Order: sequence, then C-alpha cells, then structure tokens
Amino acid sequence: MNQLKLFINLTRLQKPIGFMLLFWPCAWGLTLAYDFSTSLYNYFIYLSLFFLGSVLMRSAGCIVNDILDREFDTKVFRTKNRPIASGKISVGLAIFYSLLLCFLALIVLLNFNFFTIILAFTSMPLAFTYPLMKRLTYWPQLFLGITFNYGLILGWTAIKGEIDIIPIIFYFGAIFWTLGYDTIYGYQDIKDDEIIGLKSTSIKFKNNPKKFIFISYSLLLILFIVGGFFMEFNYLYYLLLILPLSHLFFFQMKIFNLKDPSSCLKAFKSNNMLGLIMFLNILIVKNL
Repeated sequence: MNQLKLFINLTRLQKPIGFMLLFWPCAWGLTLAYDFSTSLYNYFIYLSLFFLGSVLMRSAGCIVNDILDREFDTKVFRTKNRPIASGKISVGLAIFYSLLLCFLALIVLLNFNFFTIILAFTSMPLAFTYPLMKRLTYWPQLFLGITFNYGLILGWTAIKGEIDIIPIIFYFGAIFWTLGYDTIYGYQDIKDDEIIGLKSTSIKFKNNPKKFIFISYSLLLILFIVGGFFMEFNYLYYLLLILPLSHLFFFQMKIFNLKDPSSCLKAFKSNNMLGLIMFLNILIVKNL
C-alpha cells in the first residue's frame, strides 16, 4: 500500500486537473470532426481511448519531469517532498514506471488510424523535453501549450484521417489558453524559481501579469470564434461563448492574485470547468 501511495504521488493521479487539461483538447478535436449521424457508440469509444491515453501520458510525463527536476525540486517548498526528490523512489524505479506507462499508452494509440499514430509519435520528443525548457527560455509555458494541446490535432485526425485548417485554428487557440493558465500556475513558485534560476512567463511578466493573461485569453476566444466560422457553426455557438468568456475574464482574472498562491491554484484549477464548457458548447452545436 505504501508503494501504491508513492506511485500515485509520483504520477499525480490524486490531482486529476493535470490529465483533464490534457484530455479536453482531445475531446474538442474529436467532437469537431465527428459525424454524429453515425454511431454514437464509436464516439464514446474514441472519447474513452483519448481519456485513458491522457491519464497514461500525463502520468509518464510527471515522472520524466520529476527525474529531470529532482535537484531543483528539493529547493522548492511545494515540490521538495515529491517521491524522487525526497529519495522515496529511486530514479531507476521511476524510469521503469515511465516506460511501463508509455507501453500502455502505445497499446491505446494502436487503436487509431495510421496517420494519427505517426502524428502522435512526432509529439513524443516535445512531451519529454518540456521540463528542460524552463532552464533555457522564459517561454516554457508556450512550449507546454504546443505539447499539451497536440491532442486536439489527434482528435481530429482520428476521425478524418487527414489534417485541415480547422483543427489548426483551434489548436493555436488552445495554445494561448495554456499560455494563460500555466502562467497563473507558475506564480505559486515564483520566489523559489527566481532564487534557483529557473525561467517562466510568470517571471517575465511579473510586473504586469494580468495584461499578459488577458491578451492570451483574448487570443484564445478570437481563434475559437474564427474556428467556429470555418466550421460554419450557427449563432448559438457564438452565444454560448459568453460562458467561457465570463469564466475567463470575470472569474479567473478577478480571483487571481500573484501574491496569494492559493488564489493562483484556484484560478488554475478552474480551467477544468472551462474545458468542460467548451466541450459541451461544441457538442451541443454539432448535434443541432
């Protein structure tokens, strides 16, 4: 039981916000592409596969992140008790866990078409080099956005078998979403990160964070409006966008306080609700 608890802590399975933020773009892309005049059963099978893949890949990513960041984690109050940083799990065992999770994710991936499988493999270098970006650039959140929202493209190609301008537009919108919410998340550790020399957009824009987050979220909504135009959605789609707009600008922006880590975490976690709102928006409009 102790090893199981350590494994859960290592993979952050007790914190579902991580894999849900990975899952929602997959669900968006899948729903945008799916023809609901066909079998609903197949839609839910695809949705389940993407959910399982999100859990497995996010778990593996957490392990790789902790292996690469183990020396930094010991110096940050929020992360110093992580299993690898605290020495409760060895690097060798962590690598074994990561490989096992990747193998299980591969079994899930093999259920999709060949084009989607190839695209998924091209994203692997991005997924496992993200932890290094905070050492090299003030834009690791941008790199995370490119990586974390790749599932939107995969959701589309899993149905269509080809790429199109539509998922690319939504994909860029989702990147700005991640750029905003992960900047908020980064303010929890900003003091420790500055001391140990790590970089982030949280640090780069610490003098005017709300302006940067406002711009990021505005670009998200603009691109989703453009994407809706290309999808030829009716007026209801744009009317329903009032809900995510209100959530982003009147809830997150209001409660976010860079000097209060608890408010940062609350604003960050609320993006799970935003992902659900956007999913339901697309699902409703596609089925009218």
